[in-house]
Amino acid sequence: MSGGFVAIHAAFLRGVEALPVTVEVSLAGGIPSIHLAGQPDLSVNEGRLRVRNALRSAGYEMPRQSIVVNLAPGDVRKSGSGLDLPMAVGILAASGQIPLNGLDGALFVGELALDGAVSPVRGEVAYQLLARESDLTLVGAWSSEHVSLEGVRTGYLSSISRLRAGVAAAVSPFPKRDETPLRPAPLDFADVVGQEVAKRACAIAAAGELGLLMVGAPGSGKTMLARRMTTILPPLDEELKQEALCIHSVVGEPIEGLLAGERPFRSPHHSTSSAGLIGGGRPVRPGEVSLAHGGVLFLDELAEFPTNVLQMLRQPIEEGHVRIVRADGLYTFPCAFQLLAASNPCPCGYLGDAEVPCTCSATAIERYQARLAGPLIDRIDIVMDIARPDPDLILRGEEGLTSSDLAAMVERGRAFRSWRRAREGDVEAERVLDPALADYRLDDEASDLVLSIARASHLTGRGLARLCKVARAIADIDESERIGRSHLLEASIYRGRRAA
Repeated sequence: MSGGFVAIHAAFLRGVEALPVTVEVSLAGGIPSIHLAGQPDLSVNEGRLRVRNALRSAGYEMPRQSIVVNLAPGDVRKSGSGLDLPMAVGILAASGQIPLNGLDGALFVGELALDGAVSPVRGEVAYQLLARESDLTLVGAWSSEHVSLEGVRTGYLSSISRLRAGVAAAVSPFPKRDETPLRPAPLDFADVVGQEVAKRACAIAAAGELGLLMVGAPGSGKTMLARRMTTILPPLDEELKQEALCIHSVVGEPIEGLLAGERPFRSPHHSTSSAGLIGGGRPVRPGEVSLAHGGVLFLDELAEFPTNVLQMLRQPIEEGHVRIVRADGLYTFPCAFQLLAASNPCPCGYLGDAEVPCTCSATAIERYQARLAGPLIDRIDIVMDIARPDPDLILRGEEGLTSSDLAAMVERGRAFRSWRRAREGDVEAERVLDPALADYRLDDEASDLVLSIARASHLTGRGLARLCKVARAIADIDESERIGRSHLLEASIYRGRRAA
């Protein structure tokens, strides 16, 4: 740094990442003004007005010189109001109104109010990750939702008026959280009465990380089952938790549940746009599939979703991330989630119900069920028919499998799968009918049975792979190295009303 020129560490959000920016400020003769270079967008350009008024309100003098602010590197478009604070710090330092000590070791991010107060911006977790990677102290605004990540130095600046004494004296440490915020009591599968087979299907889906579609009449408990799915999934590991925190922080969603160790549960309405579900917009932001990262994505009333929106889910389901290409480059968002879906069997919802007759015409039923076909549905492994529970069971309040019981099944299945895969190593010799079945080991009796089921039900190659995948998850829960006859028979139950 030299007289009339300073460089300040800053950052801006691009997708779910915080990218570094060097805010270079130079004072020169000419008409008093602030000139921005380095591809600033409208929100950054408006920052000139906020900075000018904030400096005057905080008691500083606005230099009566031409001020050039360069946002390096200049080949990337900058966005967001978080560049207000570093621009103001740069102008004050270049004009000699604040000490230079400590500026090199700080990453400044914050929006300025017109009175000089520093306001928080979205994406604090992303900025913390960048600060840790760059070995800098993140200096931002006070936030009651501040989360201190391990290995990150952070502090807050209430107003730029405090900078007269230098950065070290102006920045205050965030207080430690004394207590965990109160959270509502978690939901439990014990509250769902009369759906023991469906509960087990949820555990199998969770153990094998399989997609699950529940088809049944209104009031049969589909949504109750889905909302309790997160209670049986294993705890979030630190890496997954940090990624989920970053995504929610960038979007501005509450993070209290994630901090408490809860997996995210997202249930977008069927009117959600493709950008809302997958991600997009301007600036590009993650969608519901990324907000469900590490948790559950529940698509209620699946048949009501637009077909083109549903087909966009195929790539995220298979690859665990979303790639969005725009003119300014590629955006990648993580989206590893457990897919759950629910639908009525027909427009009125009572097709196949034992008590309420269906009032739909054959044409209406055919048209409605056609929406539940296609490439996306082919990637849902378990289709479960959900019948309405007996009213006597509901009135008696009888409990069946609890979340603890099902979580133990899921943990056992996943642990055995990890052990089995590590022990088996090469599975090339176990290819059965299709390369997709390479990881499935069937005993002799099960091999004969799967062929019989395939011929009797006219299963396609994909349908056969799906059947064996579900049977493999059941065998893992039973801690069986090979798929047996009982595993295949149970798996055939979870094929719902489809034939392939």
